[in-house]
Amino acid sequence: MPQMAPINWLSLFIMFSMTLLLFNIMNYYSYTPKPNNVKEVNKISSLSSNWKW
Repeated sequence: MPQMAPINWLSLFIMFSMTLLLFNIMNYYSYTPKPNNVKEVNKISSLSSNWKW
């Protein structure tokens, strides 16, 4: 649509940029990682220290 005014393009660009930014921020902060169990960490570390060549 080349007949649109440049200020209209600028306002649309700002609106879509803010929407994208807001969407990404909401997705970033809504993710809550599950804490690892200490048993699993100890199990993994004990397995990695026992090399069988």
